[in-house]
Amino acid sequence: MGKDGRVSTDASAAAVEPVQPAEPAQAAEPQAVAATLTKAAIFLVAVISPGAGSESAARQLCADLAGLVRAVGFRDLSGRLTCVTGLGASAFDRLTGLARPAGLHPFRELRAGGRHAVSTPGDLLFHIRATRMDLCFELASLITQRLDGVGSIVDEVHGFSYFDERDLLGFVDGTENPTGAGAVRATIIGDEEPAYAGGSYVIVQKYLHDLAGWNALPVEEQEKIIGRTKLSDVELDDAVKPSSAHNALTTIVVDGEEVDIVRDNMPFGQVGSGEYGTYFIGYARSPATTEQMLENMFIGSPPGNYDRILDFSTAVTGTLFFVPSQTLLDSLADDDDDDDDAANDTTTTSGATAPAGAAGDGSLNIGSLRGDASR
Repeated sequence: MGKDGRVSTDASAAAVEPVQPAEPAQAAEPQAVAATLTKAAIFLVAVISPGAGSESAARQLCADLAGLVRAVGFRDLSGRLTCVTGLGASAFDRLTGLARPAGLHPFRELRAGGRHAVSTPGDLLFHIRATRMDLCFELASLITQRLDGVGSIVDEVHGFSYFDERDLLGFVDGTENPTGAGAVRATIIGDEEPAYAGGSYVIVQKYLHDLAGWNALPVEEQEKIIGRTKLSDVELDDAVKPSSAHNALTTIVVDGEEVDIVRDNMPFGQVGSGEYGTYFIGYARSPATTEQMLENMFIGSPPGNYDRILDFSTAVTGTLFFVPSQTLLDSLADDDDDDDDAANDTTTTSGATAPAGAAGDGSLNIGSLRGDASR
């Protein structure tokens, strides 16, 4: 969760030829991390099966995603379909062979009293957004088809916009999100990690709410827990706002300056089973900011002064991902392609005839899903 946004290297990695990140002097294109909020979203977390074949297929999927988004999104350009792809710590090792980004590690579990920020598995995150759920659903279907036999979906959440951007607790969610250039500054890595400029970090958690217990509280008590008025979404005055208020604990100040993250939280639920919740997703140029927010919430600041929203909300997942730049993501399958080209070269030089119309590099000039972004 966040302010007003309720929130080892595998042995196989040694065999992966390192993917060369863009030169620091070149501007790497970020993924759509700072895209404006939408009315619909699907969150997929996947685990890649063991084996070089599965890893190669996962790399190819990552490299093809931009083309898949174009193919589905072209059906309705006003639908603003995007997909942000993140790699967990182990997956980054297995798929790239590069040194991990400075802030990438398994999600750090937190325990205090009965509160528990759990750490759950996740190699790949697909954050799919659009103004229409059918666009999200179609892209999610194509992704899961590509994962068949090479990985499995371990968590799937379909999020929706709830009235005037409220969560299921009844409060406006994400009021303090930075926008425009401010969102880019908050989320996109710059000179502090030049090898991974254009990338980002994202933490996801799925929270389940005890709505019956929450709704039994007087509105005034709810407002003190959140730190804002329920109807008008006005921040409570410091004279009446408790130090344990959600927005107080998730305000992070470094050297006198407030440090922002971008949340794209979405409500979700199943009325038949009585499951109601918030999917927290927080992007930042360093995970340390979000991790400090979570420590304040679960442990307390000072310890014991914890976020009372956790008396009614339970985290059932928790994973940290690195979001590579679009430039790096597109290049993930390049080494596999180079291996194929080398095999083709060996075949043709041994006397076989290259297919008619083939280019000098062995391709058929048909192109791929990645293609040229200008086409």
